[in-house]
Amino acid sequence: MAEYAQPLSRLIEEFKRIPGVGGKTAQRMAFHILAGEQEDAERLAEAIRDIKKNLSHCSVCNNITQIDPCSYCADPNRSDESLCIVEEPFNITSIEKTGVFHGRYHVLLGALAPLKGVGPEDLRIDKIEKRLTSGRFKEIIVATNPTGEGEATAHFLVKSLLGYNIRLTRLAMGLPVGSDIDFADQVTVRKALEGRTELKD
Repeated sequence: MAEYAQPLSRLIEEFKRIPGVGGKTAQRMAFHILAGEQEDAERLAEAIRDIKKNLSHCSVCNNITQIDPCSYCADPNRSDESLCIVEEPFNITSIEKTGVFHGRYHVLLGALAPLKGVGPEDLRIDKIEKRLTSGRFKEIIVATNPTGEGEATAHFLVKSLLGYNIRLTRLAMGLPVGSDIDFADQVTVRKALEGRTELKD
C-alpha cells in the first residue's frame, strides 16, 4: 500500500480492523471522509462516541440496548413460552422481519470458534440456564448460523440444555426460495432433505 500522511494511514488501519473491510475498502472510506466536509466527519465521530457511551448489553438477554432491560425483554405482549437463541444482536432483526416469532430472545455474543479463542466458557450458558429455571419456557429455538462454528455451537447448546425437559428445535436450513437445485452445494441439499416437511392439501 502506498505511503500516506500519518493521520490518513492511521484512519485506513483503523477501518481495516472492521470485520469484512479489506485494504482497498478501508482506503476508499478514509479518502471519502477526507474529501467530505468537516461537519460530516464530526457527525461520524460523534455517532461513534454516542454508541460507545449510551449503548450496552441487556442484563437479561445480551441484546444491544439503550435501556435495561431491552425492549424485547420488557415487552409484556411477547410470549414467555419460546426462547430463540441467536449468535449476535443483529440476528434478532432478521427474525423480527418475518413477523412470525413473538417470543423472547437470548444473544450468545458469538459462536464456538477454538481457532479464534472462543470456547464454551465464553458463551456464558449459565445465563441461559438461569432463565430456564423460571419454568416458563416450553421451547428453545437454536437459531445459530449455518456455518461450521454455528453448527458446533448448536450441538453444544443441545448437549448443555437437554436436562431441562424443554423442547429443543433448530431453524430449518436448505434451499433458498427461488434457487436452483443444480447450483446448490451438497451440504445445502443435505440440509434441505433433512429438514423436509410434509405436503398438505
